[in-house]
Amino acid sequence: MPAIGNISGGLVAERFEISGDTLSLALHVAAGIILAVVGIELLPTTLEADPPWFVLVVFLAGGFFSIGLDSLTDFIAARTGGGRTESGAWGIFAGVAVDLFSDGVMIGAGSTISLGLGLLLALGQVPADIPEGFATIATFKSKGVPRRTRLLLSLSFALPIFLGVTVGYWLVRGQPAIVKFGLLAFTAGILLTVAVEEIIPEAHKEGEARLAAVALVGGFALFTFISIYLG
Repeated sequence: MPAIGNISGGLVAERFEISGDTLSLALHVAAGIILAVVGIELLPTTLEADPPWFVLVVFLAGGFFSIGLDSLTDFIAARTGGGRTESGAWGIFAGVAVDLFSDGVMIGAGSTISLGLGLLLALGQVPADIPEGFATIATFKSKGVPRRTRLLLSLSFALPIFLGVTVGYWLVRGQPAIVKFGLLAFTAGILLTVAVEEIIPEAHKEGEARLAAVALVGGFALFTFISIYLG
């Protein structure tokens, strides 16, 4: 279901012409959602670990890993002929993929408790994934990436979610709590860095929409609402 939500957002971006203001708003919503995932779900959960300093170290490691990931996306963009102009789009794609992976880990881990809980977690992610998919594909579209490539990238969003579910269910199942908390903290470090260093700067490249700040807060509030009332 999260993969379908993300792909659906990408298809909406393919169907309609995207103005700079619309793209800026979508990116701000996506950034707000990711910040809420980190602040509302991941960090509060991981700080229950004993000892808490371990997850803080792993959280920092996730941030450093994200810096290396940014260098990798620069390399990929250069190899595909896009240079730095496309690296921001690749950075956003990587950030959304990591977010989907973390969704999968939560869904898989929840399914080890009960199938109903796993289903509820999956359903709760869908409204948050639609604007992420929209913002990612709209950004690639604004960079002039070919339509066939954009469609393949949109469909590829199914891979990290299934990988995350596999990790969450089969590898984390039965493991000590500190292992689960460490994985989530590492993911949180990556997501926070991507949101601040990739998504928000990209949202301002074409100018800032008038309601950009509202969109950011709205994205944060949307995920918080989902977390409270569906989590």
